[in-house]
Amino acid sequence: MNYRRLGSSGLKLSELSLGAWVTYGGQVGEEVAVKCMSRAYDAGVNFFDNAEAYAHGNAETVMGNVIKQLGWKRESLVVSSKVFWGGDGPNDKGLSKKHIYEACRNSLKRLQLSYLDLFFCHRPDPNTPIEETVRAMDDLVHQGLILYWGTSEWSATDIMRAHGIARELGMTPPTMEQPQYNMLHRDRVEAEYAPLYREIGLGTTIWSPLASGLLTGKYNKAFPSGTRASLPGYEWLKDNLITPEKIAKVKQLEPIANDVGCSMAQLGLAWCLKNPDVSTVMTGASRPEQVVENMKAVDFVDKLDSEMMQRIEGVLGNKPGQDRE
Repeated sequence: MNYRRLGSSGLKLSELSLGAWVTYGGQVGEEVAVKCMSRAYDAGVNFFDNAEAYAHGNAETVMGNVIKQLGWKRESLVVSSKVFWGGDGPNDKGLSKKHIYEACRNSLKRLQLSYLDLFFCHRPDPNTPIEETVRAMDDLVHQGLILYWGTSEWSATDIMRAHGIARELGMTPPTMEQPQYNMLHRDRVEAEYAPLYREIGLGTTIWSPLASGLLTGKYNKAFPSGTRASLPGYEWLKDNLITPEKIAKVKQLEPIANDVGCSMAQLGLAWCLKNPDVSTVMTGASRPEQVVENMKAVDFVDKLDSEMMQRIEGVLGNKPGQDRE
């Protein structure tokens, strides 16, 4: 496993990491989570991602129990959570100072930790001034409850606004963004955020590198049961992601994966790792075997030479800035 700096910070993350979205406390229980996290940790993973919204907090409870059960040293871990969707009350959601204050402490209780390494604003909040959010995050840093804070699915404009406010007021600016990024979803990471890597040293912890499983090829022939897209409440994945046009592209990627000598999943992960502006690629798994396969993707990054990357671009046809049909 290689380790990359989180943007311009001094923190180093394993280039592949493990996230709890949908799976922990939802698709799988603690017994499976122990096996999945153990496989990842043994492979060199040091970053484990979570959020208050995942399984209504149960994902954090499961992860916290696993960390305690396995007795891992806190120094060997980078643990994150995210704040936005906390509950049904008027102040149980969003990025107000009150909710950020309470969400952080509740996450720490569920994770059984004294601090979070990373704390993300899970989405932008049009009902809260950005300055209020920046002040709340800076307070948590000074209280020793979080080390770095960042955003998830914020526009480049709002990230720069938050950074500018922090610098003007002598506060802690956002360090990282957690955007969706994969072969089929590229514009924001490769184009919109491009100036931010240079100007403020933005780090990225990307999610959905396999497009919720589409890039593994498992939807090429039929719609299997037991997948994320088949879960209640996740119909949007099926409707917006799994289209005939995208499946056709995935099928054209199969010969490339065969020539590289890797699985479709490993090809998708390795492709994301080729981007130097990606700090870590967050993977998800409901079985320990998936973790083992995903971790092997690091072995194929160097095999994606310029010729292979050009072949992939020829199939995708979606490079930001190029003419598209």
